[in-house]
Amino acid sequence: MSKTFKTDLKWSDVTPKADFLNRRQLMAGVGAAGLIASTPALGKIATVKSRYSTSEKPNSFEDITKYNNFYEFGTGKDDPAKYAGALTTDPWSIKIDGMVDRPGTYDLADITKGVTMEERIYRFRCVEAWAMVIPWVGFELSTLLKRVGVKSGAKYVAFETLERPSEMIGQKRRTIPWPYREGLRLDEAMNPLTILATGLYGDTLPNQNGAPIRLVVPWKYGFKSIKSIVRISLTSKQPESSWNMLQPSEYGFYSNVNPNVDHPRWSQASERKIGGLIAKRQPTLMFNGYEKEVAGLYKGMDLAKFY
Repeated sequence: MSKTFKTDLKWSDVTPKADFLNRRQLMAGVGAAGLIASTPALGKIATVKSRYSTSEKPNSFEDITKYNNFYEFGTGKDDPAKYAGALTTDPWSIKIDGMVDRPGTYDLADITKGVTMEERIYRFRCVEAWAMVIPWVGFELSTLLKRVGVKSGAKYVAFETLERPSEMIGQKRRTIPWPYREGLRLDEAMNPLTILATGLYGDTLPNQNGAPIRLVVPWKYGFKSIKSIVRISLTSKQPESSWNMLQPSEYGFYSNVNPNVDHPRWSQASERKIGGLIAKRQPTLMFNGYEKEVAGLYKGMDLAKFY
């Protein structure tokens, strides 16, 4: 007999009552100090600074919002900025299922309520060998996974993007099998660098950048940071990921930034930094500069084989 998931769950439904009440009291004080995030529809998001941020200067808002890969809205870099405004992002919910203690369909406003948002200024590296520095606003994915409870035996986290061809015009063409899918190993998902972003430059996340909520995994190539998430599943088996399904010889499941492993059609040894009149090339950093924080996740692995 199939299980019917409860919808519109609140954190009080999935958190022990004493812990929930203590968190409410704590966040009431934090909110008074101006640190608690607004709901996605309200615009400006108050944040705290993060120790994980790079000191590098972020790209301009224009760079970040007008140069995108988001095939749901077309294959051109400027297509998302042109067409993503048609996407309805409120209301929004995420189905969380699989090997979790408290599966259900959760309203996004409820997911973000009571969560202290951080500004995370991260390097961003596209598999196409261009790069940016982006000031995301978000919270650690581990926070959400701990709240819903990860069952013993779960080894991977799978994600799906919204499929709505009436608003996402790129989905009318079968560029890739929709919906877009991605996945992480559980220890990658629980790493503190892995966040769910709901904002950019202190404001609500623009549609073309993956509104209203997207994954950000800064040591992996950008296509791993799936946008406009509507489903998160915990599983014991490695999940399918869209580009790996299409061209496994070119796009591995891990897709860690690695200057020593070239894409079959171009070098990954250097990258083109977006911004300014002339895009400058610079050396690619191992794990996109996050080697200290994540190299231990891959100890003993052949990173050329498990690319």
